Parts: sequence; structure tokens; C-alpha cells
Amino acid sequence: MRKMTVNGNFAAAHVAYAFSDVAAIYPITPSSDMGEYCDEWAAQGQKNIFGQPVHVAEMQSEAGAAGAVHGSLVSGALTTTFTASQGLLLMIPNMYKISGELLPAVFHVSARAVAAHALSIFGDHSDVMAARQTGFAMLASGSVQEAMDLALVSHIATLKSRVPFIHFFDGFRTSHEIQKIDVIDYDEMATLLPKDAIAAFRARGMNPEHPELRGTAQNPDIYFQGREAANPYYLAVPEIVIETMKEVGELTGRHYKPFDYVGAADAEHVIVSMGSSNDTIEETVKYLNAQGAKLGLVKVRLYRPFSAKHLVDVIPASVKRIAVLDRTKEPGSLGEPLYLDVQGALAETGRKNIEVVGGRYGLSSKEFTPAMVKAIFDNLAADAPKNHFTVGIIDDVTFTSLDVKDNLNIAPEGLFGAKFFGLGSDGTVGANQNSIKIIGDHTDMYAQGYFVYDSKKSGGITISHLRFGHTPIKAPYLVSQPDLVACHNPSYVTRYDLLDGIKEGGVFLLNSPWSLEEMETELPASLKKTIAEKKLRFYNIDAVKIAGEIGLGGRINTILQSAFFQIANVIPAEDATRYIKEAIYNSYGDKGEKIVNMNYAAVDSATSHLVEIKYPASWVDASEAAAAVESTTPFVDNVVRPVQSLKGDDLPVSAFTPDGIMPTGTTQYEKRGIAIHVPKWIAENCIQCNQCSFVCPHAVIRPFLATEEDLADAPAEFETLKGVGRELADLQYRIQISPLDCTGCGNCAQVCPAKEKALVMEPLVDHAEVQDKNWHFALSLPNRAEHIAPTNVKASQFKQPLFEFSGACAGCGETAYIKLATQLFGDRMMIANATGCSSIYGGSAPTCPYTVNEAGHGPSWANSLFEDNAEFGFGMNLAQDARRSQLANMMATLLDQDIPAELKENLQVWMDNLDDAKTTQETAAKIRELLPAAIAQASGDLKDVLETLEANADILVKKSIWIIGGDGWAYDIGYGGLDHVLASGANVNVLVLDTEVYSNTGGQASKATPTGAIAKFASSGKRTRKKDLGLMTMSYGYVYVASVAMGANRNQLLRAMIEAESYDGPSLIIAYSPCINHGINMSKSVEESKQAVECGYWNLYRFDPRKEEEGANPFTLDSKEPDYEKFRAYLKAQVRYARLARQFPEEADALFEQAEADVRRRYETYKRLAGN
Repeated sequence: MRKMTVNGNFAAAHVAYAFSDVAAIYPITPSSDMGEYCDEWAAQGQKNIFGQPVHVAEMQSEAGAAGAVHGSLVSGALTTTFTASQGLLLMIPNMYKISGELLPAVFHVSARAVAAHALSIFGDHSDVMAARQTGFAMLASGSVQEAMDLALVSHIATLKSRVPFIHFFDGFRTSHEIQKIDVIDYDEMATLLPKDAIAAFRARGMNPEHPELRGTAQNPDIYFQGREAANPYYLAVPEIVIETMKEVGELTGRHYKPFDYVGAADAEHVIVSMGSSNDTIEETVKYLNAQGAKLGLVKVRLYRPFSAKHLVDVIPASVKRIAVLDRTKEPGSLGEPLYLDVQGALAETGRKNIEVVGGRYGLSSKEFTPAMVKAIFDNLAADAPKNHFTVGIIDDVTFTSLDVKDNLNIAPEGLFGAKFFGLGSDGTVGANQNSIKIIGDHTDMYAQGYFVYDSKKSGGITISHLRFGHTPIKAPYLVSQPDLVACHNPSYVTRYDLLDGIKEGGVFLLNSPWSLEEMETELPASLKKTIAEKKLRFYNIDAVKIAGEIGLGGRINTILQSAFFQIANVIPAEDATRYIKEAIYNSYGDKGEKIVNMNYAAVDSATSHLVEIKYPASWVDASEAAAAVESTTPFVDNVVRPVQSLKGDDLPVSAFTPDGIMPTGTTQYEKRGIAIHVPKWIAENCIQCNQCSFVCPHAVIRPFLATEEDLADAPAEFETLKGVGRELADLQYRIQISPLDCTGCGNCAQVCPAKEKALVMEPLVDHAEVQDKNWHFALSLPNRAEHIAPTNVKASQFKQPLFEFSGACAGCGETAYIKLATQLFGDRMMIANATGCSSIYGGSAPTCPYTVNEAGHGPSWANSLFEDNAEFGFGMNLAQDARRSQLANMMATLLDQDIPAELKENLQVWMDNLDDAKTTQETAAKIRELLPAAIAQASGDLKDVLETLEANADILVKKSIWIIGGDGWAYDIGYGGLDHVLASGANVNVLVLDTEVYSNTGGQASKATPTGAIAKFASSGKRTRKKDLGLMTMSYGYVYVASVAMGANRNQLLRAMIEAESYDGPSLIIAYSPCINHGINMSKSVEESKQAVECGYWNLYRFDPRKEEEGANPFTLDSKEPDYEKFRAYLKAQVRYARLARQFPEEADALFEQAEADVRRRYETYKRLAGN
């Protein structure tokens, strides 16, 4: 049996592809990879065990995927799907149907937390437990190897039993962990194929040649009986699974049972658990038993149907106490699901002499370590074991948590552990994935890799945890005592405890531009002290400089990967170099020879530029000077700072609100300093157009105005210009950046229209200190732009952005649109945000980029789900309308009462103009001012009414409701709701950030993806044209619609935003948003959208129903006649199109021709609408 180094998703998909005729899929993290693998294999013509490629169909939602699975199954095709979290919940209605009709199928689930008080993409069992009564059998895998083996058991057992299966494994911890495993080849699987069962299944398929009736409606007289008729099938499942496990065991040499016991034969204390925790518990049990303990573990594999007999049969007679672990929380229940099942099983079988306690662990991939396992066993040994406990957190509210005291190191001798601290998009994770595969596939060593990410998209921290050894690695938890630590971003040395736990004599690899002399001041004392105390081998390499010279930009991964192999001594360095170059070709070959050769050069450069630092012995005595204390907020001090320092696991329950609400305006305290280069303003070249500020994705570059008096205490380097223009008379002007918030994308410098560029990109280290001081001074200046109306590009940028410093990718094509909306309407915005990129960079705890103005007003933001965002925002609007109508009725009663005349007058003005933003802002201020005196003079019912009015004064101002999301939401999963909300006529504003792919889940195709583009789930190029959401919506006639592009016409964008918000009805703005998933240079993402319009790829227009009421054409085509000669060149400059041309050249020519025809046809349609 051959070995491969793969992750859990690959392992499951490998089997699913073998046994499926059809796969109906939809992307959701962390299961998307499984569908992507199947789509890629099908595109390459790979055959399943039936000798044909799988028919892969991407649906518009998980509910749609489940419906397609159901339809395919009833028609006699073996069908699978892959999902997680809310996706699985959307499938539940169809799952009842599939199980009720005894249709054999396997749903592979990367089990993930279900969004409750907050969204989490990480792993636990919340989703599968919510589906446990659907009638699906449920089989749990606990490792990458098990994901392959038990996937095979699931596919065979479902065919034999006719009962559908959920095969699940822990999201991320198993789905994304990379391990060296034995791969079961398709010809080996075919020997286990139950051919008679397949033939019978196909014969039952719907067919008009032998018609039958399915899915009837039944009355109370017979429904109950029908529900019970399937009992024999479920009763047979455990034995069928046992039989299948034996067959798979004979094939592979790996044997499983529905419940497996490991540990002492005479154990007194036992844990019952399932999923990836089992490996941790098993290894800990072995370690503790070797020291004289009598402990055991029951691994739950077949969770549904739950066989009490098979559970009890494996529990030793000596057992006195059991701890049942659940990786989920079921609020309000007597206990979590597995705990209740075990209690029930023991009671039913008469084993009432065993005391059972239950506990929760590992929610949202929370770490579960050997030390926690010991804490659970210590609890079982206590005089009165705590029941309904938690482990891995500090619960200082309801005091459920167990104390975790011992830091157990149970790693086998010779196991090499490493941690790599990287920056999202620098390639660290990809390089480490290649390193694991190199060692796993080219040596007899075992390898494991697991990758930790924050939510900052491509600019966030990544931590790669790698292990290498000569025995199978059973350690599904993070590396805590590494042999090697690599820091790939020099800014991390002052922000994280990089060397925490590193072994004596270990290795530290730093990527920095510093010499030893510079390190004396740049490295914190604590880091130097650890290096010296633990006698570390310390190496430095300036990978950024090397990458820049070679032409790789910020992609330093290959250089640092090569450096790792030079110093780690895991395998011979010369072998590693050869394997790295092979991996480069395999990884980047489809991106062109130039990219491959640059990476080859990076490998060769690493050896000669790697420097061992001979640090002085005096570092052992290094001490830290007292740090200056920055004025922040209690939330920042108590929550943000610990999370920023990677100490969030240490925060207690009391640090958080029970409903998940967090304050806004907190990204200003992060100061990540991740840019390599930042813009430098050259004042004498500046024409004061403010375009740099307009396009900045992170609001880090802004114009400031000041009087001469304001500048009296300005820093010496705070250079200003005399303001240009009538509104800037007597004012000084300056462009200021926040260097530590900048991501270094360079779009500001790229768009600068000055004859001699007024912005140039220079190293952050040269400007950080001075410009940070200038930035804080600029923020302290009085607002001198209140009189300037934001009616043009320049004027709009004097308005404070109330969306700043988000965690979006450098050069993000989405965020500047949101920023502009907050500059125009932010002080009264209510935002419903669909799950996706915009919700992750907009609402990732603990910091929030939405902020407030001088009055403390700013956008109020909320995320519900992916699929329901339009309805969620519509509900906000309903609430505002209802509450403000009540307020109007209340005011009407006051007009006849004895209240001050001025208050009466303002109440009347408000009622007459309650939907006018400007008027309600003016009258709200006056009403608030007049109410206290009126309340003081009133009594009785009148006083109660006035006090109620004052208590609800925060809804006097007309709110601006914004529904924001990406194309995956608007074009696909949320389209039904979006269409309904727009059709309702409600006064809401919809902003669709159109990246033409599912950006947040990794770039899968959506209905917004154009013809010919390669995307995940469209590996051989999309065959159908882009859905014209705007044209469809215009058909209603009463919805304002605009298509905009930041780089093409900034005045048109500004005009569209203002018109849309002012329209008393629904509006839809579709904004072209270049994305890193397009395979473009994100330092020119604004230019990308400009070129898109010039060549006809994207069109600009506005449809304003008010014009029709005036007798004019409501449609305005704002795009000039495209230059179609540029169209093909535009496509081929993006990897998503260029890759198609390299992989499938003949298909590419045909698809590109079709794509050009599509855009020509679309523009001609718009010309007709415009009357041109």
C-alpha cells in the first residue's frame, strides 16, 4: 500500500470520488477542499472505480446541494456531498427525506462550530450533533488515516444497509492536518464493492419504464406506522458496520470497531470520547499507565445508530468512573449528547455501578492537550468528581472548569518539532506544506503539519506547527516545546513570545535586515535573554531583500524554506534543495516559467545569504526598560492586548459579554506594522486631488486641514502646503499616513496623477517613528472641513472614514467602497453584513474597524448568516419603521398637550420630514435639547410620554440601512432573499462587492464568475456567462441600480453612492472588486478595475427610477465604448485566465472567444437601454 502525505480532506475525498457517480457541492470552510479535489480530478479526467469521471455540480447553496443529492439518489446515481457547520444545518430537511426513503449516500463533514454568539470557522461537533436525529448513521474519524479508512467503511456500509451515513472528522484539526498515511488505491477498494447492493440500488431508481410514487402526503392513520417500518434497517447497521470494518481491516491491516477500547485491562477510570481527541487521550493513557496508573479510553466511532451493547461490551468490568467528553455545547440540556447516550446505555444494560460525569472541551478547535487529559483523570480520582465540567478554559463565572496543572511532554524520543511564524500571503504556510510533503514522500520518516491562522486575511499572522519522526505521529495538538523556531516577519520580535517553550540548544531562524549591532537595539531583552540562556543556535537571513532583488516581491517562502533545511538537519540539505525545486515546479508550473525560475533562484540564494549570529554572552543578563503606557480602554487592555499577544487562551469567561457584543473603533490600537514599504509624501509634487486617500483600502492615508494657529505645536517634520481651492482658503493642507497601520499595497502611489509622483514607496523602517508621531498629531487637529460638502472626490476625503485599518488583504478591492460609504453616511449607518470576506475583515474579534466620529456616532454593524443577509437587513428596516411610526404617533398626541411651543414646532417638523436624513438630524438635536426642560415642567401621563420620547431619541435621526456582502451571497446563496427584499420596495441600500468568486472560502466559482475563468469548482474554466444581476434587478423598474468600479471613474462611484442612498426605495450598487484570488498584482488592484472598464470587461451605469417620473430615460451608461482589442490581454494578465490557456489551450481559445462575445453583447444591451 503506497504512502502519501495528505490532509484529512484529501483522504476523505479520495474515497468519496471512488464511490460516486455524482457530487453536488457548495463551498464552506473547512470542507471546501473536498469538493475542490473532486472537481480538479474530474477536470483532469480521473476515473472512479466504475471507470468514469465523477459528474461534479456546484449548487447555489448547501440546501440546493442536498436537494440535488436527493434527486440524484432517487434516480439511481451514487451521490455524495461535502459540508460543515451551517451548511450541514441547511441540508437537514433533505436529510430527513433521504434517510426516510432509505437512500444510500455518504455526506462527508469537516465538523465545525455552528455560529451562535459569534461565527467560528473552526472545529467542534456542534453541527453533526444538530443533525443526529435526521436518521443518518454517523461514523467518526479521529485522524487523517482514519478519515480515509472510515470513509471507505461508510461508503460500503451505506450500500449494504441502505441507511445514509454522515462520515465526520474534526474541522481543521483533522481536515487540514497533514500526515503521512497509507493510501488505499481504487483497485483495492473495488475488491470490497458490494456489487449486488449497487445493482439493487440502481434498479430502484426512478424510471417511467417502471413508474412508482415517492414522497407521498400521509394522514395520521398511517404516518406513524410508516415511520416505524424502517426499524429493521437501523437495527442491522451496527453488525453491518462491524462486518465492513473487518473487511477493511483485512485489506489494510488497520482494524476498527464501533467502540474501541485502549488502556489497562483492569482500568478503574475511563474516558469516552470521539474525534481527534482520541489520539491525545490514547497517548496520555499509555504514558500515565507506564507510571502505574490504571486508566483507559473508549473511542466512539459509530455514533448513530448508538449501540448500547457494543459500548458496554468494551468497558472493563473493573471500571468505577467514566468521564464522557463532548466537543459541543447544548445549552439548557441535562448534559451534552454523548454524555446522555452513555448514561442511557449504561442504565439500559444494567451497569449502574459506574459513576458517570460529563464535560465539554475543544469548542472551536480550542487546544486539547495531554495536560488536559490528566486533569480529567485527576477529576475522576477526586472524592467528588465535578460533573458538567469544562476543560481548556478558565470559567470564573459558573466555575465549571477543571484546573490544568501539569505540562506533560509525552512526545516519543527523536520527535522533531518546529514552529514558523509567518505573515499571511508571504507563502510561509505553502512552503511548510511542501516541506512536510518533501520529508513525508521522499524519506521513511513520518511528518505532521498543522497551521494556525488569525482572521486578518492575507496580512495576518500564521503559525505553522511541524513535527517529523521515525514513528507514526499521534499528537493532534500544537507544538509547545519546539526544537526550532522561525520568525519570518521582524515586527513579531516585539509582539509575540516567539521562543516560549523552545528546547535547550534549539535553533532560532530570523528573517530581518539587521546586523548583530542593530539587533542590540531592535531585539527585545526578553528574546535576547532566552537565546543566551538556552544556548540557541541563532541564524539570520534578509529574505525580503533577496526576494526583492529576484523579483518575488513579498513572497519570501522559498528562501526561508531553503534556509530551514540548511540548518534543521532533518534531511541532507542537498537532497532538500533538489526536492524543493521539484515542488516549485509542481506548485508554480502552471503560473509560467518566469515564476518557476525566480523561485529556483530564491533557493540558490538562501545558502549564501544565511548568517549564523555569534551573539555575546552578555545577552543572558539583558533586561527590559519600563515600557511607556499608552492610553487605551479597559476592553483593549483586558481583551485586545492579550489576544494580540497570542494569549487569548488565558482569558477567563468573565472577560466576555454573554451575548457576544464587542465595542467598535478598536483597530486603531493594533498598530501591526506589517508593511515592508509605506508611502512617503513629497509635498512639492502634490496637486491636492485626494485620490490617494479615496482609493486607500485601509484608510491609512488621509488629507488634513489646519490653520496656522493649529500648527503651532506641530512636529518639525509636519510639512504642509497652502490649501488649493475656495473652500480651503486660509487653511494648510497635508497628506498624512499611519505607517504602522499601512499594509504597503502601494495603490496610493500607483494612482497619484501628479506629473512627478507625490507619493513614493520607501522602507517602513525609515519612516515609522517620525510618521507615527505626525499621524497622532494630525488626529489631534480640530476638524476644519465641516463646511465642505462631499460632492466630489476631493471634498469627500475630508470626511472622516468610519471604517479603518481592517484586516483585509493588502490592496483589497472591496474595502475602499465600504470606507467611502462610511465617510458619506457612517454616522447613521446600520449594516447587515453577509458572512464572507467583508464580515471577516469587518467583524473579527476582538478588534473592529468600524469606528466613531467626534460625537461618538458611527456604523452599527451585525452579521447573521451567509444566506439570510438581505432578510436580516430588511428586518432592521422593519424595526426602524415600526419604532419610528410609534414615535410619530406619540408626537401627534403631544401636539395637543401643554408643552413648550418650540418643542411642539420641532415635533411637527420631524413628523412632516421623518424620512429626510438632513432634516431629522437637525430637528433631533433640537428636540433632545428641549426635552429635559419640558419633562421637568410636566407630570403624570404627559411626563411619562415625554420621558419615553427622550429614551427613544436615538431613533429620531433617519438611519441609513446598508446590506453588504459579496457575489457568493448576492448572486447565489442569498439571491432569493435579496430579490425579495429589493422587490419589496423597502428603503434599503445593497452594496455587492463583486470579486467574481467566493473569496473568503478560497476562490470558488459563483454565478458572478465570467466565462473562461478558472476558479475552484471550475477547474477547467467556467462554461457559462456571468449572471447580470443589475439587468435582472432593473426589470422591476423601481429599484435604483448602479454598476461601479473604483479605478475607472471615481466621480461616477461617488455620484452613485449619493444617489442610491437618497433614493426613497431599494437601491443596489454592484462594485467591481479585484481580488488576490484573481492572480493579479494587488499593488495595482485599482488600475486593474480601470483596465476592466476600458476593455469592456466591466461596464459602468446608473439606473435611477426618479428620472422616469420626470419623463427622462432612467438608464445612464457611464462607460465609453470599450476598446475590445485590449480584452484578451486583460484576461491573460490574470492567473485565473492565463492558467486555463496553459492547461487547456484549445478550450481556452473557445472560451475566451465566447467571453468576448458575452461582454460585447452585454454592452450592446446597455447601449440600447441608454438609447444610444
